[in-house]
Amino acid sequence: MAIGKPASLEPENGAHERLLVEAAQKDPARFADIYESNFEVVYAYIVRRVPDRDSAEDLTSEVFKKALESLPRFSWRGKPFAAWLLRIAANMVADRFRHANRATELSEVEDEGTSVQISLEEVERQARLSRLVDQLPADQGRVIRLRFAEEKSIREIAHDLGRTEGAVKQLQFRALQTLRVQLEEKSGERNA
Repeated sequence: MAIGKPASLEPENGAHERLLVEAAQKDPARFADIYESNFEVVYAYIVRRVPDRDSAEDLTSEVFKKALESLPRFSWRGKPFAAWLLRIAANMVADRFRHANRATELSEVEDEGTSVQISLEEVERQARLSRLVDQLPADQGRVIRLRFAEEKSIREIAHDLGRTEGAVKQLQFRALQTLRVQLEEKSGERNA
């Protein structure tokens, strides 16, 4: 199956994407268009977080299944549809790790429970970070996902987005600055 560049990450396709979502809400058979437009983004996100390829493929399938089931309740807020899909993916990855770690924790000796707890905390931190990235302005979130989830270079991102390398660096800087502040605020709330 030939899959093109994800439509949901291109701002000029926002109106087209909204029409696709509305059509799929009326006729679930139209969800295939959304699937094809967003598969690569969701799979790339998951495959970076799940070490086993079969598990990554299964989880990607589950994300789209859950999205199709939840589509009637989706309301358009002007953000790329991929942001909603990636939020579902982040939650499912976190749930899978949480479930796997709890099962491991129950079967391990008591002193080894500490390492499992650290892993669980890391998964929760990653899920929180993913949700914060979803809340960034669209261009900043896109740059962060391309740079760190897909591990693309500044040059590749600039080419993909039709921007200068300086503009991409500036977007990355602003996004990281915002994320740092938000993480510090969240950390301060927990320690208070």
